[in-house]
Amino acid sequence: MDKDLLDRAHALAEESFLAGSGPGGQNANKVATEVQLRVNIYALRLPPPVFARLRTLAGSKLTSAGDLLITAREHRTQEANRTSARAKLEKLLEDAHRQPKRRAKTRLNRVGKTQRLKSKKARGQVKANRGKPSRSDW
Repeated sequence: MDKDLLDRAHALAEESFLAGSGPGGQNANKVATEVQLRVNIYALRLPPPVFARLRTLAGSKLTSAGDLLITAREHRTQEANRTSARAKLEKLLEDAHRQPKRRAKTRLNRVGKTQRLKSKKARGQVKANRGKPSRSDW
């Protein structure tokens, strides 16, 4: 992922501070330390596959208007939460740029198939032998 995209994301990010719950005790009630980072993903101009992965990764953090909402409230200070929110944004963008590995299809050979069917048959027999015995078994 290029540094230009990160700079653009940070420039487009709008920060708002809320009096959030979390660590800080009485201080948390008085000071707005929770950071809410809002970035419009359409303005980032991402390539289509990266954009699709970002939408999937963002999930409920994405609004219908295309804004990505990231909140951070795990620290006691506003600055630490701001750093944490920006790190979360960078991680999300980094994960969206990482292309998933393609799954290689596997095939069982003839011996493997027969062994599998044999074990299924044996397991079915074990399960069939459970339960109440019938009158003919007496």
